[in-house]
Amino acid sequence: MPPCTSNSSMPLPPDKKAFGLWLLATALAGIALLLPRIPQPPQYHHFADRHTCFGISACFDVASNALFMLAGLAGLRFLSGKAGRSAFIDPREALPYRLFFLAALLVGLGSGYYHLAPDNGRLAWDRAAISLALMSWLAAILCERVSPTAGLRLLPLLLAAGLGSVIYWGWSETHGIGDLRAYGAMQLYPMLLIPLLLRLYPPRYSGDRDVFTIIVLYLLALLCDMMDHQIAALTGVISGHTAKHVIAALAMYWIVVRLRRRRAL
Repeated sequence: MPPCTSNSSMPLPPDKKAFGLWLLATALAGIALLLPRIPQPPQYHHFADRHTCFGISACFDVASNALFMLAGLAGLRFLSGKAGRSAFIDPREALPYRLFFLAALLVGLGSGYYHLAPDNGRLAWDRAAISLALMSWLAAILCERVSPTAGLRLLPLLLAAGLGSVIYWGWSETHGIGDLRAYGAMQLYPMLLIPLLLRLYPPRYSGDRDVFTIIVLYLLALLCDMMDHQIAALTGVISGHTAKHVIAALAMYWIVVRLRRRRAL
């Protein structure tokens, strides 16, 4: 008589896995629509950094954006080398990572441009680059866990959704009906969907712990941003927003670290 097996140990069929992902994505979009409009707080642009260097106000907030550019350059350099070219089972998987590291460069430029004279118009450039980075990374994980074909097919849609959320926010602000719900949802999608992808689909590479490290670093960066003035008062030197830049740039660089040390399974 054959031994009994538990149904709970059997892997889910692909259609049920995909249904779970779409269900979560749809539920998040539905929740965002049901919430009342979330306008940009009027005090958002009043950051705690009061340092002036070489005539540049809030110079720590401005200068710390160089770290994003360094992370982006490190990633592009890795991908262009021999180790980078051999880091993928399927060479097509490198495309979302190239876009991610290009977006990291744009984050440094956009955020630096914004902090020179903070306003909603400049903030849109910063947020557009952040959206491109987040959606590119989500597509990269889709390539690794679902399939390169699925990830690359969804890549244009994800990039359009990310940019569209920023365009909608900018339009809503200019029409006096500021609404951050769509942009907020785009921030949450990678943080929620990527852990689910890691849970549902078997790994093709090692390094899942690094993925969670990246998510934790990014969430910590957002927390520092929320505590901008409190951290500035506590440290007397570094503001929460400057700390956000440092930690978020580290999260971007940790993607380079993961690519360097992971192995195909």
